[in-house]
Amino acid sequence: MDGEFDRNAMLAALAWQVELGAVDAIGDAPVNRFEVKTEPKARPAAAAPVPHAPVVTPEVDAVAEARALAAAAGTLEALAAAQESFNLCELKRGARNFVFADGRPEARVMVIGEGPGAEEDAQGKPFVGRSGQLLDRMFAAIGLSRDAAEAEAALYITNVVPWRPPQNRDPEPEELAMMRPFVERHIALAAPELIVLMGNAACGSLLGKRGITRLRGSWHEVAGVPAMPMFHPSFLLRQPEMKRHAWADLLTVKARLDGRS
Repeated sequence: MDGEFDRNAMLAALAWQVELGAVDAIGDAPVNRFEVKTEPKARPAAAAPVPHAPVVTPEVDAVAEARALAAAAGTLEALAAAQESFNLCELKRGARNFVFADGRPEARVMVIGEGPGAEEDAQGKPFVGRSGQLLDRMFAAIGLSRDAAEAEAALYITNVVPWRPPQNRDPEPEELAMMRPFVERHIALAAPELIVLMGNAACGSLLGKRGITRLRGSWHEVAGVPAMPMFHPSFLLRQPEMKRHAWADLLTVKARLDGRS
């Protein structure tokens, strides 16, 4: 009877609680409804990464760098080494060889051309292709040669840029500007009596002027040295009728060397 009473009492108590609205199941552990619950602290959001400021590489003044290297060279050998080590000229990336000079540094006449072509790039010497062969014949006509044993009859030959421009294009003004300190130092160290500027690129670099048709035939000055602009041999190969002007210019150079002008 006691078990039946307990069962009836529990059922009655359960029914009474249901009537009161207690419809949720009760867990095994007691729940204190008067306890104040605290919300768990939210984890702080990760700080957004701060972007690094871009690394700014200071712009290099290529002309100033070239000027410093050239000025420090006390000999032609040192100048060649300094210029060959210069890495700020894009022409160097596409060239096979560094082309510095040919002939005798003691020569009275220094010939300055534009830049190496394919043959010059392959051999590492200036004016060795078809235009170089014509140049040799032109100066031989007035008794001068790059192979002469005596300085009186010799030529010294170089270019305003020592690396071949791609597809034999004209050197860009920026390329000429950064090579000019090397060329000016080259002139100072070789100390020629006369300079012959072959073509527009050489005139543009060292005279600051272009227009070889107007410039040729009259004397100018480069680094304190008398300079005669002439048509480039490659132009004469394309325009052989202009050789008479080149011959006139060669005679003017010869007269200056002989003290007749």
